[in-house]
Parts: sequence; C-alpha cells; structure tokens
Amino acid sequence: MPRHPLAEVFGFPTSNFSAEATRHRGKRLCPYNNKVPNCTKDKAKDPLGVCSVYESDNAVITCPVRFRQNWLIADDAAGFFFPPDTSWTSLTEVRLPDKQGRSAGNIDVVLVAYDDQGRVVDFGALEVQAVYISGNIRNAFEYYMQDPEGRRDMTWKGPYYPRPDYLSSSRKRLAPQLIYKGGILNQWGKKAAVVVDRHFFSSLSALPGTSSDNADIAWLVYDLSFDPAQNRYDLTHHQTVYTAFTPALEIITTSEAGLAEEFVDHLQQKLDEKLEDGYPPQAPTLTDLTEE
Repeated sequence: MPRHPLAEVFGFPTSNFSAEATRHRGKRLCPYNNKVPNCTKDKAKDPLGVCSVYESDNAVITCPVRFRQNWLIADDAAGFFFPPDTSWTSLTEVRLPDKQGRSAGNIDVVLVAYDDQGRVVDFGALEVQAVYISGNIRNAFEYYMQDPEGRRDMTWKGPYYPRPDYLSSSRKRLAPQLIYKGGILNQWGKKAAVVVDRHFFSSLSALPGTSSDNADIAWLVYDLSFDPAQNRYDLTHHQTVYTAFTPALEIITTSEAGLAEEFVDHLQQKLDEKLEDGYPPQAPTLTDLTEE
C-alpha cells in the first residue's frame, strides 16, 4: 500500500527518474495536451502538478487534463456522436450561452462535425469530471518536490491527509454541470459524453441504462493502468454506459434517504447534551410519543 498520497506528479509516478520524467518535474511541464506546455493547475506560476492520487493502491485521476492522454476521450466520444467516416475536430473551453445570452459555463471539449466546405453540420459536448480532493494535497506535493529522489517513497503523516472526495465531486460539480449545461444541450437535441474515473463512477448510484441509439449521454469511464516496463500509468477505457438525460439526472441529484429513526436518535442525543448543560428537564423522544 502506498505510504503517501501522490500517484503522479507532472505526468509521472513519483518513483520515475527517467530523463523525461526529470525534465517534466524540473520545468513543471504537462505531457497531457494542456492548453500550454506547462502545468497550470491551481496556479500558473506555482502549479499543483498532481495528476492523480492514491486511494489504497489505486491511482485516482484528480486533474481533468490528465484525461487528455492521446486524446482517447475525443475518439471515444466521436464514436457516440457521429456516424463512421465523419470529418470532425475538437474545440476546447467553448462558452455555452443560455436564452438571454448569459453564460451557462464553458464546455470542456466540443466535437464539431463538418462537410467538404468546412461548414458545421453537427456537434456534441464532452464534459470531463475529475475527482475533488479532501484534505491538503499541496503540503505533500511541495514536500516531495523539495527532494524528489530522496522522497520517492516518503511516508506522509501530515495533517489533513488528502483523499478522493467522491461526494463533493458529484454534488458540487457534476450535478450542476448536468443541470445547467446538460439541460441546454438536451433541449437542443444534442448528445453529451461525460468522462469520469472508474473509481468515481463506481461511487455513484447505478444509472438506468439504454441503447447507444436511444441515449442522450454516454458515460465514458476510464482507469489508469500501470506499465511496469515504462514505470508510467496509461489511460485506458474501462467501459461506456449509455443513459437517457432525465433518468440519469434524477439519480445524480437525488439523495438516497436513510432511516428517519436514526435521525431521531441523533436529535435525541443533541437534545440530551443541551439538557445536561442546564436546560429544562429531559423531553421524551418523538418515538416515545408515537408509541404511547
């Protein structure tokens, strides 16, 4: 099991000291088709060059640019959006307007199909959702970068140990993206593809599937596969799940209720704490009242 949270830094495992890996760390470069050669995550002048973090012995992608390796995601999305042999290209960070001309946000990647005269004939939207991190990843990153070779196998015991935060990733990021941007695309009758990490996707409630012909959304699920010969991780396609828009949105945005009795017990505990601090005598629980 890894003794620290850093799986990939500037595109390479922390134990990789090839000339290429050393160059990327030294010059703060991104090998995965960022908009510029350098990593720009968090801060352009002081980038947080963490591509993925460990959860147990699994590498989980935490940077959206990491999914651009070899532009595999674009090829897979184009297979869902367009018929075979379609001429298409990709445009990144495209502003999406609502009816009033206000921005509903930027689409990560728009795949544009065009004819022999170069005119747009169709398009599809590709949204990339990396995993948020809870805790402090920068402290571990900066500590490693001070002495990469000496700390390749460091044991990290800093406070607020960083971990993947799947719940925040779905509720704070993915759900709003589907509501605002996905809602507009769905009204236009355009398809969308959502790119996610395998471990993140497995944390979601099961989505009701449909056929690719009837789908509004293709969930493109990827994993990082370790190549020991190269001492590198490769982005690999794990599965594609096809869904309609509304059923998937309902699953993503609806919380699964627990037992009301457990919440009542929690309320009782809170009430008892107040009463012990000098408030009026202890009140009966709601459960006690209903049983009388």
